[in-house]
Amino acid sequence: MRVILASSEVVPYSKTGGLADVAGALPKALARIGCDISVVTPRYTGLGKRHGDVVHHETGELLFQDLRVPFAGGVKYASVWRDWQAGAPIYFIDNAEYFGHGYIYGSGNFDVERFAFFSRAVLELAKRLGAAPDLIHCNDWQTGFIPAYLATVYAQDSYFARTATLFTIHNLAYQGFFDPNLLPKFGFGWDAYEYGMEFHNSACSMKAGLYYATALSTVSPKYAQEIQTPEFGNNLDGLLRWRSGDLLGILNGVDYGEWNPETDTHLAANYGPHNLDAKLACKRDLLERYHLPVNLERPVVAIVSRLTSQKGIDLIIDAIWRILETDAYFILLGSGTDSYESYFQHVRDTAPNRVGVYFGFSTPLSHQVEAGADMFLMPSSYEPCGLNQMYSLKYGTVPLVRGVGGLDDTIHNFERTTGQGNGYKFYEYSADRLAEKYYEALLVYYDQDSWRKLQRNGMQADHSWERAAHEYVGAYQRVIAARRR
Repeated sequence: MRVILASSEVVPYSKTGGLADVAGALPKALARIGCDISVVTPRYTGLGKRHGDVVHHETGELLFQDLRVPFAGGVKYASVWRDWQAGAPIYFIDNAEYFGHGYIYGSGNFDVERFAFFSRAVLELAKRLGAAPDLIHCNDWQTGFIPAYLATVYAQDSYFARTATLFTIHNLAYQGFFDPNLLPKFGFGWDAYEYGMEFHNSACSMKAGLYYATALSTVSPKYAQEIQTPEFGNNLDGLLRWRSGDLLGILNGVDYGEWNPETDTHLAANYGPHNLDAKLACKRDLLERYHLPVNLERPVVAIVSRLTSQKGIDLIIDAIWRILETDAYFILLGSGTDSYESYFQHVRDTAPNRVGVYFGFSTPLSHQVEAGADMFLMPSSYEPCGLNQMYSLKYGTVPLVRGVGGLDDTIHNFERTTGQGNGYKFYEYSADRLAEKYYEALLVYYDQDSWRKLQRNGMQADHSWERAAHEYVGAYQRVIAARRR
């Protein structure tokens, strides 16, 4: 089984969110279990306004400089570089016109043009690499043109006659709208627009992926159900219900090579489910890093998050004083909307002995927060998968979440009478419900035996990429078989 995974961002080379984590970790796990997997992504270079983290990657091997890409009524050229990650080759499409500005995402129609070029470059690169792929794994709107190209422009190309496509939705809210008048520049006829891209008099790359791909997937089973409803479907729920028989939900995994408290080099002390006392050293270290007085008996409640409405920050703002009234610490790592940052700075200034904030992002500090906190808040308005709740489980830090998307799939309410469960969740989008779950968790926090049981339940769960990789291989096999039928 020969697979190409195409993504606009890939850790450790470029990142704005969870898509990069998946595109970086899943191929390594697939390679370990014997899948012939290659990754294709843009090579972002140059200087400019930054949207996400771009590593100006100079260590890869330059394969060739003459990749011909039919585009914009003629031919454009790209160079192709290659690097390796744990046995999986990573190919970089290098074109200064589209990827030489130092950013991952810019704005509007130009972004769509950049990723239309990238999508076609992926297909032309496949031809240069040898045998045709059995499947191309596309990810989010930036690669939605790949299934559309295969179904229209390349429909009579014998090289791709048996190639299937799996289109994964990481976040349906980002859809890649653009002016339909650009379609001829991208190489599409109006029939492709009429049937597979038209969206309320605009054109939509996300819709193209949903319409033309052999099969669809999301990053959690619950999100696959949610996006078929008006509440979560972003006006594409009708199309998704029509394709429900081709829609899979596969939960993302966690890279335990990076996220494991027993081996994590960022921590003040390493620990596991059988030596949880060492977690207190991490709690002390975290309080000291945030310049808070050290009292190890008080609970530390934390968030590591983009400060946006999607992440339920409004609920945290409405509940934060009730949390602080219980003599808890509150710690924040993240950045986002100015009004949110200003409010949390106000809370920090009002309660400097109980609140610590760090606006921005730091990889070592994100590990230290996960290890040093007692509870982790994720009251998202929607959450396709979520990773931090799975990090928290591994680090013995109890998640308090809203039961949406992957949060609902991974977190199960703890029952003191049975000792079952790994966290706390509520469903109504309400600060009162969040506060109620916090109070419920607080009662268990002061019952040491029950709290340790709860922590160990989470730490012993398997949310590894190896588990997810086996599910993806099964999905790939089904999708390829469907294409060949």
